[in-house]
Amino acid sequence: MSKKKNIKKLRTQLKKGHQARRRRGDFTREYNEHGFEDKPTLHQERLNGKGELTRHRTVIGANSSDAHDAIDIQLEIKAEECIQGRVLSVHGIDCIVSASDGNRYHCAVRGLLKNIRTTQRNVVVAGDIVSLKPELSTDAGSRNEGLIVRVEPRYGCISRTSKGQQHVLVANVDRLIIVASVAEPALKPNLIDRFLVTAEQVGCEPVICFNKTDLIDPISLQAIAGTYGQLGYRVIFTSAEKGTGIEQFRSLIRSKQNVVVGQSGVGKSSLLNAANPTLELRTNSVSMDNQKGRHTTTAATLIELGNEGYIVDTPGIRQFQLWDVVPEEVAGLFRDLRPYINECRFPDCSHVHEQPCGVKRAVAEGLLDLRRYESYCQIRHEI
Repeated sequence: MSKKKNIKKLRTQLKKGHQARRRRGDFTREYNEHGFEDKPTLHQERLNGKGELTRHRTVIGANSSDAHDAIDIQLEIKAEECIQGRVLSVHGIDCIVSASDGNRYHCAVRGLLKNIRTTQRNVVVAGDIVSLKPELSTDAGSRNEGLIVRVEPRYGCISRTSKGQQHVLVANVDRLIIVASVAEPALKPNLIDRFLVTAEQVGCEPVICFNKTDLIDPISLQAIAGTYGQLGYRVIFTSAEKGTGIEQFRSLIRSKQNVVVGQSGVGKSSLLNAANPTLELRTNSVSMDNQKGRHTTTAATLIELGNEGYIVDTPGIRQFQLWDVVPEEVAGLFRDLRPYINECRFPDCSHVHEQPCGVKRAVAEGLLDLRRYESYCQIRHEI
């Protein structure tokens, strides 16, 4: 009974260019080719809307928080015709889905899902739980195909801003493993801080993995690793080349839904290959010209670990602009700044130029790490 009450008619907005053509523009050509026949005089005239008025459609379903986003509109489907599955990867219009019946399907996405106007760059991403209509192939060697008709509600979405839109890297994850190389390419602490802010925002458990420790003296990492460790973040040290910390990394990715993120060339795929040699993920060396990684992993790929959860290997990220975070929220997403916010004189203190400021005083007294404070200022300024 309660389920039917949630199903109702919803007014949604379509993307520009996906509505039917309302006005004809070929009258001159038609006249030159065929001429016009006399037609009876119209006794009434119907006016069709144009522009924004034509980009709306009524659908049957239920909405959660925002009826303008395709993923928030739970379109009504015939459950007996569909099965559920998890999206393994998305390549253009082709989505590979691991379904509950044990098969893998190459799926297209329902046209209505793609056409509903949304703030997201992609409607379907790796990690999504979807409902699909299967089409099993009877020919040996042919692939199974299907149609994704609905995307189920998400949690734990790792997203960034891309050209004003939400670029969801992966959905439905419990743990965010931030892989950072200590050399080749150089360590980027600010990028780590951005991932930590995202983890705090979406409620994922963050883990910081310092990779390529065979290239430097590990003692040099004591200061930055100690800072993160004091904040309660789990920190591990690995080397895919020497095998250091691989067993710890292997035990880390068990039993949960994980995603590994980091800039290009830090060794995300190499770590996964070392933890599970059967994966045979593509890897590449760092460019010797600019010491930057080459984009080898081109799409987020979900790797199933049997009954032990799954892990998602993502493409390298050189810039990570936060999504859905306003400047006033940034300080609250920094664990070390949070305790000193209430000591500021002004309730809307930005902790940058005001005096007196509890956060700035903590930095001056050595209670807060100066680098972390500078990272906060940079992130706030960019937002």
